[in-house]
Amino acid sequence: MDWQSLWLSGKLALVTVLILLPLCVFAGRALAYHQFRGKSLVEALIMVPLVLPPTVVGYYLLVSFGSESWLGQWLRDSFGIELVFHFSGLVVASILVNIPFALQPIQRAFEAIPMDVRDAAACCGMSTGKILTRIELPMIWPGLVTALVLTFSHVLGEFGVVLMMGGNISGETKTISIAIYDSVQAFDFDSAGVMSLILLLFAISALALTTSLSRRMGGQHERQH
Repeated sequence: MDWQSLWLSGKLALVTVLILLPLCVFAGRALAYHQFRGKSLVEALIMVPLVLPPTVVGYYLLVSFGSESWLGQWLRDSFGIELVFHFSGLVVASILVNIPFALQPIQRAFEAIPMDVRDAAACCGMSTGKILTRIELPMIWPGLVTALVLTFSHVLGEFGVVLMMGGNISGETKTISIAIYDSVQAFDFDSAGVMSLILLLFAISALALTTSLSRRMGGQHERQH
């Protein structure tokens, strides 16, 4: 059992969730409430990581942030930041890849809030910030929890993107999925089996929780209509 890789995967998932969820709250609210030209294209671009093979996403990120790219050179020369084969690069890659997993549940939760509720709050003089924190966030909590669970569990199981962007550096970029691959390559099936079982149990628990919350969100939506 590679506890260091498990710890690194958990750390990567936690950092990704803490950065991504607040961003998706504002993005999901904007997409739920506003209509604009090109909205369908924006939503399609957000969904791209769901249909592209992870290795393809990882390849494009590697090319975009590599030392030979203008973006990679600019980050290195201007800020001393090198993302490829570093933990910070895994965080950036995980955020970009997991945007649809976090954004979709939050956007659907905002769309389920009746317009009358927000109009009544605005008529009472509440600011947009107070409407968000006191009314909308308490109402969309099933969507927030679903986004958190889906994003966290997906980061734990990421393989292709992690391998392409971070490689296999112990203590820096070697996550549990890479550790499982290494164990199989070394014919250490006992260790691979234990680590795989941990991910399997976590995935089942995450799916059970998200299914329960989706039913609750659906029930709320039906009662409101």
